[in-house]
Amino acid sequence: MTSLRSSKLRSFLTLLGIILATATLISVMSIIHGMDVYIAQNVSDMGADGFRVVRMAFIGNWDAKKFLELDRKNPQLTREEYDFLRQKSQLTRGVGMTVQRRGTAVFGADKLEDVQLRGATANVPAMTNIQIEQGRAYTEMEDARHVPVCIIGSDLKEAFFPNVDPVGKSIKIDGRPFTVAGVARKQGSAFGQSLDNFAIFPIEAYFRTYGSRQGINYVVQARATPELFQAQEEIQLLLRAWRQLKPNQEDNFMILSSDSLVSAWGQMTSAIAATAMAVVSIFMVVGGVVIMNIMLAVVTERTQEIGIRKSVGARRRDILWQFLVESATLSAMGGALGVIFAFLVTVAGNAFTPLPMSMPWIAVFVGVFLSAAVGLFFGIYPAHRASKLDPIRALQVER
Repeated sequence: MTSLRSSKLRSFLTLLGIILATATLISVMSIIHGMDVYIAQNVSDMGADGFRVVRMAFIGNWDAKKFLELDRKNPQLTREEYDFLRQKSQLTRGVGMTVQRRGTAVFGADKLEDVQLRGATANVPAMTNIQIEQGRAYTEMEDARHVPVCIIGSDLKEAFFPNVDPVGKSIKIDGRPFTVAGVARKQGSAFGQSLDNFAIFPIEAYFRTYGSRQGINYVVQARATPELFQAQEEIQLLLRAWRQLKPNQEDNFMILSSDSLVSAWGQMTSAIAATAMAVVSIFMVVGGVVIMNIMLAVVTERTQEIGIRKSVGARRRDILWQFLVESATLSAMGGALGVIFAFLVTVAGNAFTPLPMSMPWIAVFVGVFLSAAVGLFFGIYPAHRASKLDPIRALQVER
């Protein structure tokens, strides 16, 4: 180890490949882990006992041909189907209906564009984890009577009512007045997009305002989490019966749950992980070859030291283990530096990019272990060569 400390620049350059490989591996694992946690906790708002029924959805690879096929085959979900499901389902705690579009909200001289406008039955906000921070949610009676009331997200509150209680105030949504009934608790952002730039109002008021009943989705909540799969099957069978689909016909609608979204996301990130591993493997091999070359040079430089050790009783096994340990230690140091670099990348990523990053401990362990293993593997030949040196010839080598 003295020789390694005496040549710090050479040792650092030797470790550079290992450092880059370890940092790349851990950084990619941090991004994937952070996004997995974020998807599970935030993007899917259905909870462990909820799911959605949609006309069609794409998760993963976009396929234009498949889109056109589904657009032609899958009819719009309707109010009549919603009433049927609500009356006939036995394994659900609630069935809601929702539809959305983009629009403009105005209060006085202030204006927000590209606001997400959601029409929803009165039970949907609670089913989709919308928590009321101020005021209240609207009621089924207000929905049935087309009352123009709304729940606004924190973006609208901060833009229109920074120092005023917004409850009871009137805002204009696409030119029509709506009274603010409540304000939702702040949710933050997803991949740089705010989750609080919305207004939710009774779906009947939505239909009266916009006329169209296209784009309807159903929000369904099972009676209990263990009955989620059975509730999905029940809704599937009821909707197939309503649409008079034959046993050999495919569903012309889709059911999405939190598990399905997380599973689809996992399939997408597996390709990223595979690519990262290929890049890391190249870096690791290059780093290992460099370590082998430098250890061969070290063996040549320390030939006399090896001869002295053998002359005083050191066995081949002792020499072998000495150089193997040095090689593994050298690469493990590179792995540790790679961990530090990856940690800095994670901190910077969270601070300056919308990507959620979280470094899992398993990534740190894998990075350091893999780097040490590479050093051990590529150190075998130099260590074997050192252990085979003839002590007499080694002692005759001039310094």
